[in-house]
Amino acid sequence: MWRATVLTIFPEMFPGPLGLSLAGRAQAAGIWSLDAVDIRSHATDRHRTVDDTPAGGGPGMVMKADVLARAIDAVPDGGRPRLLMSARGAPLSQSRIVSLARGPGALIVCGRFEGVDERVIAARGLEEVSVGDYVLSGGEIAAMVLIDACVRLLPGVMGKEASGAEESFADGLLEYPQFTRPAEFEGRPIPEILTSGDHARVAAWRRAEAERLTRERRPDLWEAYETGRKTALKPQNRDG
Repeated sequence: MWRATVLTIFPEMFPGPLGLSLAGRAQAAGIWSLDAVDIRSHATDRHRTVDDTPAGGGPGMVMKADVLARAIDAVPDGGRPRLLMSARGAPLSQSRIVSLARGPGALIVCGRFEGVDERVIAARGLEEVSVGDYVLSGGEIAAMVLIDACVRLLPGVMGKEASGAEESFADGLLEYPQFTRPAEFEGRPIPEILTSGDHARVAAWRRAEAERLTRERRPDLWEAYETGRKTALKPQNRDG
């Protein structure tokens, strides 16, 4: 079973949308589990304080290293990676999601306020992960994004294995356009090639469209895709 443990000061936010649709059905089927741990329960004062003013001055508050460390230490990680949802972290990619989904799960820390005391990040080996170049009120929504992306890749969650293989980012490209009935919508017909029954032509069209969309919308992905393709085609030197 793939196990997600989320450390947060708002455990009531979970499972939230993770309890519905694919993720919810998969959880009910025992494919994965979710535990939300209240960081405040590891505070030692009567006010259950988890934050304090930043050293050196400045606005806002910072999550305390000692309280958060106790919360992390109380959860056996079982070899799972320890992640901190952070705007300054490494961008979350589909390849990282695939790697996480193939593992035993994840222990995910949700920051709040101005962030987390740097010392607990180092002392507990937290890997900082970002879901985009913007700032959220806390790490909870970002954690849901990460968990949902992982859960849908677990065996038995999606209806067809090919569903994940042909999505955006699966092979470095954006996904090709999709169509379904009715055959014509407001004067716009389904591309004729998709109703031709010629599977080879359909596959070629989809590949070409995926390349076109990636080239137009994500030059960064296109550059990486082109580099990878050229490397694969480059003759390999063999000794002897």
